[in-house]
Amino acid sequence: MKKDTIAAISTGMTNSGIGIVRISGDEVFDIADRIYKGKNKIRESESHTIHYGHIMDGSETIDEVLVMVMRAPRTFTGEDTVEINCHGGTFVLRRVLEAVLNNGARAAEPGEFTKRAFLNGKMDLSQAEAVIDVINSENEYALQSSISQLKGNIKNKINIIRNKIIYHTAFIESALDDPEHISVDGYGETLKSSAEEIIDELEILIRSADNGRVMKEGINTVIVGKPNAGKSSLLNVLSGHERAIVTDIEGTTRDILEEQVKLGELSLNVIDTAGIRRTDDVIEKIGVDRAQEYAKKADLIIYVVDASKELDENDDKILRLITDKNTIILLNKSDLDTVITADMMKKRAGDIPVISVSAKEEQGIRELEEKVKEMFLKGEISFNDQIYITNVRQKNALSEALESMKKVIQSIDDGMPEDFYSIDLMDAYESLGSITGESVGEDLINEIFSKFCMGK
Repeated sequence: MKKDTIAAISTGMTNSGIGIVRISGDEVFDIADRIYKGKNKIRESESHTIHYGHIMDGSETIDEVLVMVMRAPRTFTGEDTVEINCHGGTFVLRRVLEAVLNNGARAAEPGEFTKRAFLNGKMDLSQAEAVIDVINSENEYALQSSISQLKGNIKNKINIIRNKIIYHTAFIESALDDPEHISVDGYGETLKSSAEEIIDELEILIRSADNGRVMKEGINTVIVGKPNAGKSSLLNVLSGHERAIVTDIEGTTRDILEEQVKLGELSLNVIDTAGIRRTDDVIEKIGVDRAQEYAKKADLIIYVVDASKELDENDDKILRLITDKNTIILLNKSDLDTVITADMMKKRAGDIPVISVSAKEEQGIRELEEKVKEMFLKGEISFNDQIYITNVRQKNALSEALESMKKVIQSIDDGMPEDFYSIDLMDAYESLGSITGESVGEDLINEIFSKFCMGK
């Protein structure tokens, strides 16, 4: 690992009250003393103290600052660290960073501070990935899941499973090396029982990835319905602003509108589509075809029905389209005189949940939120002991470990020699090690941290 001193702006590049320039590495105190003027030298200051002074460029004062001093190993990176808290204007931040770089530091790469924290043993790879997930969190569930992972819940669980695997591997290897003193007679049954427990644990973690994806990425949602049913009005209510044009003219929406909205503590990646109906208008027909394609790929379909009008053959076409999909039917315009009731709709739609709403009056949105939560988050979400896998890389590693453990069971059932067990056990051990970073290559590490923002 490079041991040179790195620096970057660690706050957003926009005008604000305060901005931070972070410096980490072996020469951090010497560099700071070259540009900082205050009562005390930075090198002579105690760890975890803050000092008032000025950042200088030669004889020119750049800014009035507070400098935080943190000595290794009790820092984020595990290295000596200085953070310069200056005024948050983008120009002054750049000037302070330039002074740091001109006096011996180099510009940090994206994610390099967190990468050094990982390489210095301050956190494992699952915790490092949680750092960027915290930054990118867009709802309360995603934030709490990331914080739980940052505290080490995934690392701890993976280590428990790996310890079980390595115990059996070590026993088998010892028995093969010293068969006169260690017998493996009947050990297959003991190993099989433990392997089945590990398989159960892995399957629970893999299943949690469904909730994890919903929490992290949001629910891919498509709004469908006939023209003028109120789809665009619903999108405007959910997004909190006039995202879509709403008129009394049928077929106003001809192209796809996309918006990420918050529904309570969930995020929905909403696509508003053209009204589905038979049409000879070439442009409108393209919009209808696109609506049908998006509906096929959606996690959730919200079918908006104008409850003030009778159903027709276009509704039958939509119902056929949404069969076997996660769907919620909204009987819109419930503030008007309606001709379609929830019971009538249920007879036609089967088990699809039906909710009466008024997009105009913003009624029924709370019921929609509860139904979506019930549909996608099985049971109450808890972040105390429950682990949610939100990372595709981690899920793939768990799946690889699961397959290896299933091979162990198969070898036992087939009466294979004990060294076959050991091979598959070690494969599972290595796959799980890639989650925490104990068995990953440099290229993968570089790829992971390259996705981080600058200054983190």
